[in-house]
Amino acid sequence: MSDATVTTDTAHPSIVAREAAHFGTMAKDWWDPCGSSAMLHRLNPVRLRYIREQTDRHWGVDPASFTPLAGKRALDVGCGAGLLAEPLKRLGASVTAIDAAAENIAVARDHAAAGGLVIDYRAGGIEAVAGETFDLVTCLEVIEHVANPVAFVTGLAGALADGGLLILSTPNRTPVSRLAMITLAEGTGRIPRGTHDWNRFITPDELATMLTNAGLTVRDTRGITFSPTTGFALSSSLALNHLVTATRA
Repeated sequence: MSDATVTTDTAHPSIVAREAAHFGTMAKDWWDPCGSSAMLHRLNPVRLRYIREQTDRHWGVDPASFTPLAGKRALDVGCGAGLLAEPLKRLGASVTAIDAAAENIAVARDHAAAGGLVIDYRAGGIEAVAGETFDLVTCLEVIEHVANPVAFVTGLAGALADGGLLILSTPNRTPVSRLAMITLAEGTGRIPRGTHDWNRFITPDELATMLTNAGLTVRDTRGITFSPTTGFALSSSLALNHLVTATRA
């Protein structure tokens, strides 16, 4: 699953140049719910529901609180134009967000400023926060696009503060995900062609091994399913996509 020969530069070896370029072309309409990132807009409420559930449980927060992340430092890795970073900020966190595509960061900064949100946006890979630690690290639909997933998970673990929470999501490498995400979603234009490489999808067992080897413990694994009539939902089925929560071992 390594693709280190096409990284952008030696300072950010986690980045695959063609992946950054592909997502950079989507920057201009990232916030358009009917644009090229429409599927992410539909997926985001489910991801936020899971994050809220896991953070409330981990820190013993009142589920009715409007700012459950107050006093927490959050890092969103592979933030795109800020679809997750902005809600994390509104939940009270001090947010740093990084993305491999400078075009996405430019759009993210403008959108946050227009909404009066202060977010520390940085262009680059996980290397952009080397030496820093965060209470919450999120990395959603990103690991399948990096040069070396094992080294990338080690970088994520290094960014996690003691007592912190790491939440990842990624498609599972199954016939179901190939059909749904490649054949149907990309084949019909619901997702831009070339967004995914099925061979780079990561199974729950593979991800769990990476996390364990990085000194972390998996606390929860949940699936995401999709229905044309009801949309995305959390599920016990991991066949399409899986969310994982981990802490220090």
